[in-house]
Amino acid sequence: MADLPDEDIKWLDQLAVEQGKSRAAVLRDAVSAYRPQAPLDWIEAGFGAWKDRTDIGDSVEWQRRERAGSTRPWDPDYPEVRAEFPDLFDEQDDREHELHKAWLATQGMKLGEGYPGLDRALELFSDSSPKMKPKKRRKK
Repeated sequence: MADLPDEDIKWLDQLAVEQGKSRAAVLRDAVSAYRPQAPLDWIEAGFGAWKDRTDIGDSVEWQRRERAGSTRPWDPDYPEVRAEFPDLFDEQDDREHELHKAWLATQGMKLGEGYPGLDRALELFSDSSPKMKPKKRRKK
């Protein structure tokens, strides 16, 4: 019923020995696991769900705008997204963006260069100078 290469049959035999089953039982289990457990008609229903919507206009543009709305001032693409969708951002966002660029400059980095490595991040964001001794904890 199943035309399998010799290597696959050997593998099935080994698996059958490990599981204490026959080769046929292992093959049945594999076919059973491969078959979808639930009907997939919901996928067909989902495709094109937005195509007849008239309240959002062009669905691709609508989706791009939705994604743009989650852009943060420290994201590398902030300037481009801000230029394309200016109404989604305000002066506070621009101030935060400028602060972020200034901070990057103090670290010798430019917008979009990525994140510092773990050691550098720990150094940058630690609450104390490496020269300072750690505070003693109070006993409760």
